Amino acid sequence: MTVDDWLAAFAAELRRRRVEPAALVAEAAGHLRDSGRPPLQVFGPPTAYAVSLVDSLRGATTELRRPPSGEPRLAAVKIVKRYGRSTILDGVDLTVHAGEVVAVIGANGSGKSTLLRICAGLLAPDDGHVRIRGTLGYCPQDGGTADYLTPDEHYVLIGAGRGESRGAARAEGRAAAATLDWPRSSEAVTARHLSGGTRQKLNLVLAGLGDPGVLLLDEPYQGFDNGSYLDFWQQVWHWRDAGKAVVVVTHRLGELDRADAVLDLTPRSAR
Repeated sequence: MTVDDWLAAFAAELRRRRVEPAALVAEAAGHLRDSGRPPLQVFGPPTAYAVSLVDSLRGATTELRRPPSGEPRLAAVKIVKRYGRSTILDGVDLTVHAGEVVAVIGANGSGKSTLLRICAGLLAPDDGHVRIRGTLGYCPQDGGTADYLTPDEHYVLIGAGRGESRGAARAEGRAAAATLDWPRSSEAVTARHLSGGTRQKLNLVLAGLGDPGVLLLDEPYQGFDNGSYLDFWQQVWHWRDAGKAVVVVTHRLGELDRADAVLDLTPRSAR
């Protein structure tokens, strides 16, 4: 099944279920373009994905699905970001409590990655402010690793910034990598020679080093196979159970029931 055939079938099922398909099809098309993988591998059958997506959207709101279990760890208040004459974020609020997972969704260009970069302190907002309680771990959508360092050297480098010894950081990194089905053959390979999926696993491991209280994850499963993808969500729930505040930017709208709350950045006119 070609990408165009898959998108056409996806749109037809959305229409049949009385959901305007334009924004959702555009988002799916963008994700497929970015991933470079066949649609059946990324989303599965178009009809089944449309069904799960509609069910998730009808149950997804910006309200918490269960009472938060702890204090606010992240509070982004009235965030505004402009690029030239374009306003990317216009008064966005995001609060994440200890023991809570929030999914951030939205069409391409709606500001998902921009919001996470602002929350991580990598980008300054034009207005609004961010407050973080505790330490922070950040997993970018791409980049984030040093081409000529091995995974162990990454663990030691990031661990040093967390105040960990070389041995402790190395052991913690290796243990975390093992939970993501890390290929043993990659342990001594520099980052530039890792596959895209393995490199993203490294980013995810680095985000969790040193036991941060807040984790910001920008589509962290790019290039993961299905088993690693499920391992990723097990890790997210483990972090939640440990009282951490977790934010996951995602294109996979069918997974919204895995989070406790949802923030949709898609402009209302496009929904």
